Amino acid sequence: MTTAPRVTLSFDNGPEPEVTPGVLDVLRARGLRATFFVLGHKLAAHRALAERAHAEGHWIGNHTWSHAGPLGNAPDAVAEAEIARTQEEIGALSHPDRLFRPQGGGGALGHHLLSRAALDLLLRGRFTCVLWNAVPGDFRDPDGWVDRALDLCLGPEPVTLVLHDLPNGAMRHLDRFLGTLADRGARFTQDFPAACVPLRRGVPSGPVADYVTPHTGAAA
Repeated sequence: MTTAPRVTLSFDNGPEPEVTPGVLDVLRARGLRATFFVLGHKLAAHRALAERAHAEGHWIGNHTWSHAGPLGNAPDAVAEAEIARTQEEIGALSHPDRLFRPQGGGGALGHHLLSRAALDLLLRGRFTCVLWNAVPGDFRDPDGWVDRALDLCLGPEPVTLVLHDLPNGAMRHLDRFLGTLADRGARFTQDFPAACVPLRRGVPSGPVADYVTPHTGAAA
């Protein structure tokens, strides 16, 4: 007996006025809730879109201020500028768990995701770090991502799917994708699989060290 795939939807790199409203329309029509990991500078410019998402039951998470690159090799001060500044901008829209998703640089997982300073900030701020296990590449292939996403969502493990509400045309396929997934028996949930959450409310809940750049050089 085949187990129905369990899928958690998330959208990174918005909000975008040309795209996010349509994504929200599709999700509302299908009765689905997702998490939007926003960029701080876009949130500052388009806060009303995040407010709408929040009001419709979607969770708002932190995806850095500028998305300039993975934080693993960034100077210590960058963590404050990228994470803390964005969280301040999110303000009352924040999920109680203070959700944070690092930039992967194309979806890769590894030590490049966080610097020690970034991890220290997440620990002190009692953040929840949310990773992923399905990145179909809609940001670079706006038409071909659907088939890859369908394959990735077959599981058998619960899937945290990363899509992007970017103005590249990819989200015009969102409704068709979700309909096909539903026809295949997918169960949608807003909660993230434990395997994708190495840090929960500032407490390690998985191998968080696997995502932090190791210290280099001799101790002073």
